[in-house]
Amino acid sequence: MTSSQILAGTALIVALAVGSQLVASLLRIPAILLLLPAGFITGVLTDDVNPEKLLGAAFSPLVSLAVAVILFDAGLGLDTRRLRGHTRTVVVRLIWLGALLTAAATALLAVPVLGMSTGAAVMLGAILVVSGPTVVGPLLDFVRPSERLQRVLVWEGTLIDPLGGILGALVFHGVRAGGQQGLGSQVLEFGGSAAVGLLGGIAGAAALWLLLRRLDLGEVLGTTVQFATVVAVAAACDAFRDDTGLIAAVVMGMALANLPGLDIPARRPFFETLVSLIIGVLFVSISATVTPRSLSHVVLPALVLVAALVLAVRPLVALLSTARTDVPYRERWFIGWMAPRGIVAAATASTFSVSLVQAGVAGAQKILPATFIVIVATVMVYGLTALPAARLLGVRRSARSRPLLVGGDPWVVELGGALRAAGLDVLMWAGLDEQRQSIKDAGLGLAPGELLAAATGAGAELEGITDVLLLTSEDDFNALALLTLKATVKGPVHRLEPPTRSHGVIAPYTGGEALFSRGLGRTELARRYAGGARVVAFRVEGDVPPGHEVLFLVRPSGQLLAVTDTTVPVPADGDTAILLTPAAAPGRG
Repeated sequence: MTSSQILAGTALIVALAVGSQLVASLLRIPAILLLLPAGFITGVLTDDVNPEKLLGAAFSPLVSLAVAVILFDAGLGLDTRRLRGHTRTVVVRLIWLGALLTAAATALLAVPVLGMSTGAAVMLGAILVVSGPTVVGPLLDFVRPSERLQRVLVWEGTLIDPLGGILGALVFHGVRAGGQQGLGSQVLEFGGSAAVGLLGGIAGAAALWLLLRRLDLGEVLGTTVQFATVVAVAAACDAFRDDTGLIAAVVMGMALANLPGLDIPARRPFFETLVSLIIGVLFVSISATVTPRSLSHVVLPALVLVAALVLAVRPLVALLSTARTDVPYRERWFIGWMAPRGIVAAATASTFSVSLVQAGVAGAQKILPATFIVIVATVMVYGLTALPAARLLGVRRSARSRPLLVGGDPWVVELGGALRAAGLDVLMWAGLDEQRQSIKDAGLGLAPGELLAAATGAGAELEGITDVLLLTSEDDFNALALLTLKATVKGPVHRLEPPTRSHGVIAPYTGGEALFSRGLGRTELARRYAGGARVVAFRVEGDVPPGHEVLFLVRPSGQLLAVTDTTVPVPADGDTAILLTPAAAPGRG
């Protein structure tokens, strides 16, 4: 290829990857629904985006390193201390039972249906056990199932990706070893590959543990060091023995997530940005290598496989995994209707199939196109039917707002009680023990752990948080928390108005709307509350009582609207207004 073709192809791949994700975000659909067709169609129309021609022999190793970075990032989320309560039994069963039954059923069907050899069929079975949070997450955000379902499915997707990667790597080496003479040499080959990946992962985790603990690297340099170490260790393991870098990457991520004395932040913007770009580029690149000719003899058999996985295997896995638990049958059936395949299946299929074809494994050339069809079909089936299924089963979460109130002063606790009286499920967080106790004494929900873990990422999604209200007596804390949370929380994040002419660290400079009408900041609220003013819930039927200040409105649908220094929602009959009473007047409820 000429330099112009290489530049055009590279630019087109990146543009398609980012553009597809952008459009999918605007349409609120999984990005994979656009990434795979975009890559496939572009690969048919032009040779410029064919990564095998752009990169040649470097394509497969680069895919392996990219998957290693994705699996390392997924492994960082596998803090086993967070897997507890009623989810543990179901999630653990979904992992091992799901992997076992899915791999076995796929392998048994692939031999007669797809015409694969036993080795290629077993490899396909190992590849298709994964689901993936990159696909499940957007679907759940759209469907909004109950918190129990959200928790179970997010944990399953987060755990099965890296564990499926390990299984795929181990099965790959077992299949490769199966062509050798003698059982002893096969076992040694298999065990040697597993040992290389495990030792590499332990060495990489030890190096990162020492670097991150002993050196003050900062956020940017710290994440850069993690990325460089993952790439270096995965590349070294792969160079020593093919495709052992995936095992090393997952081991490193899981080790760092669970080692004591090491604080890996809940939010990792560098890795999140990098992984998002890698996922898009990989999907476009891999789908561009799938040709219509390679699909021609695989489409119908692969759709038969999809039907078996969707209609029989997954429901059976769900029913066995939830047996003798307190999960209602409606939720069990929804779990049985949510198992789309994602990026790890595509990337591992691309990585392993090339090596198996080169090793002469019969039917290995069908692994990638069959995986491609399974990914597209499962995402289409679940993407189009998940919402109707959730409605039919009655497992959707309430559309009512669930605010997180940060602060524990008496008026804040009273505000939480008023919002609860308005029909909202309120969650609160405070740092001081006495404030946390007063929240408990008021019968309000108390978010466990740290604020950022409760209000961002999976923590917020699993708790159903829709709004964050920063109401502490520390203006700089509110400002700093606003800067951190507004980039990560999907719903609105509000804080109290800082005092005028403030000389705090950053309080006057965060921008955005401040809660309540101008002048009704922390100091004024505390003064009025000390003078006898109270926070009450008032059913609007006409006008708001004179002398009362409207703080929030709760619509009959459960939507929470805040009064800010620039926005004042108009009360309507049927709303519930959260009011600040005059100091001399009793509250109405």
